[in-house]
Amino acid sequence: MTAEERLIESTRELLWERGYVGTSPKAIQQRAGAGQGSMYHHFSGKPDLALAAVRRTAEDMRAKAEVQFSGEGTAIERISAYLLREREVLRGCPIGRLTQDPDIVASPSLRRPLEETFDWLRGRLAEVLAEGRSRNEFAVDLDPADTAATIIAVLQGGYVLARAADSTEPFDRAVNGVLALLAARTRTA
Repeated sequence: MTAEERLIESTRELLWERGYVGTSPKAIQQRAGAGQGSMYHHFSGKPDLALAAVRRTAEDMRAKAEVQFSGEGTAIERISAYLLREREVLRGCPIGRLTQDPDIVASPSLRRPLEETFDWLRGRLAEVLAEGRSRNEFAVDLDPADTAATIIAVLQGGYVLARAADSTEPFDRAVNGVLALLAARTRTA
């Protein structure tokens, strides 16, 4: 891995663990095993490096989700695969946690990849749901856009509740609950 890659990856991890303020250039350099000169050779400063890290996290989240969304199976099977995949629940969503960071949301450039990722996720879920509805997997009156927004809200809320309880149980219950609601809207239900 190049110094630039190590800096981005280290920043991603530190942002997820500590937030923007807690991610100092010195901590980034130590974790990356890179010097100050290397950091400022590749990036104009902490905001530039943080933006690269946030973008990388967003790209990674989209790529992982797309594996399930474009996979084999019915719409509900693909959405279930997405919701039930392995996650580091107690660490929180790598994108969702950043929305709770006042320094990230105060910066339009750092907030933009978060907005774009949630917009993409909502849109992609709505596409899968609409596809399922067109294949008569779901009730005709199922609204793909509203249902997609609900799924995302439940997932993000599940992370928050799990972190607050220091237990994955609230997350698991939230996911199981939204899957049960979705299953109740299938044509075979």
